[in-house]
This record gives sequence, C-alpha cells and structure tokens, in this order.
Amino acid sequence: MRYPRGLFVVLLFVLIALPVQAAEKLNPFDRQVRSWAIECRSQIVDQFELLLTSGRLSVPQLFDTFYIPIPGTDPQKFHTQYDKLSDGVVQPIIDAVLQRDNRLVFVVAVDRNGYLPTHNARFTRPLTGNPAADAKGNRTKRIFNDRTGLAAARNQQPYLLQRYSRDTGEVMSDLSIPIFIQNRHWGAVRIGYKQK
Repeated sequence: MRYPRGLFVVLLFVLIALPVQAAEKLNPFDRQVRSWAIECRSQIVDQFELLLTSGRLSVPQLFDTFYIPIPGTDPQKFHTQYDKLSDGVVQPIIDAVLQRDNRLVFVVAVDRNGYLPTHNARFTRPLTGNPAADAKGNRTKRIFNDRTGLAAARNQQPYLLQRYSRDTGEVMSDLSIPIFIQNRHWGAVRIGYKQK
C-alpha cells in the first residue's frame, strides 16, 4: 500500500518537531537526580502558590516576561516583577538540594524563556566588573536561551535529560522537569551534574 507523499512529510515533521528525551536509559544517579528535581519542584510550586494566595504576588507578575535590563552588567542581567521575591523563597530550596551530592553543579528554576531569577548562593557572588569572573561567579538573573537552556525551559514532558558542554567548558548532564503553576507552564527545574 502506498501512502500519499504529503502524509510522509507530515509524519517526518512531527518526528523532527517533538521534544526528544534522552535515547539512553536513566542510570541510577540520573534517577536519583530526577527524584530530587521532583521534590524541588513541589517545594517551589508550594512557595509560589503561597505568594499568590497571600496577595504578595499576582499570576501576571509571576508570568512576567518583560525583562528589565540591570545597568552595567556583563553578561547582561535582568529584573522582573517577581525576581526579588523568588530570591527569598526559591534560593533556600535549591541550595538545600544542591548540598545533597558533590556531583551536583547547580539546581535552578527557570521560566519558559530560560530566565533564571534566582541562582544558588555559590553562583551569586558580588559582581566584580570582570566579565569572565562574573560569568562564572554570578550567574543569577540571566537569560539562558541557548539550545540546551531553551529545551529544558520549554519541555513539558515528565523530564528531559541532556548531555552537553557548558559555557564554562564543563561536560555536564542536565535533567529538567516542567513547572506548572495553576495549570500553566511556567518553566522548569534544572539540575546540572557530573556523572563522576
């Protein structure tokens, strides 16, 4: 039986356009990281929901994508309507997860555009004015919209595992799981780690 050429093109497009999860199976440490990411997401969602129900934050503010450049920052950093609140409630959660294993490099929550409002304390050192030093020591409030960052931020599957070379030169694993707030996709929890 022959299929119409148009159907083949449509099927090929669907296969190419779908988010791809890692072809390899999760090893035991990948599964542990996924478990920590799920726990982390639950705590972050709880804190965002508390901010929303308390009236300290509105849904439009939490989904704000009007990124206000922070003057004099290189790499460029941005504020949103919620990033300062996020610093207070998200950083303790992500730092606690980061302490669980020395193979973990970072634990963050990013919005669907790759904006990272709050980073781990170890990556929020005071700015020095030296772009190379600041790129490594102060990574908060940046937009990570590279291929890996956007794939993680926009993935809505249960998880996405990516292996990549980070902008700092490290070969990393990045496991991300989506964050939904009030049934809307906000972004993702990303955990970056080394296998050994």
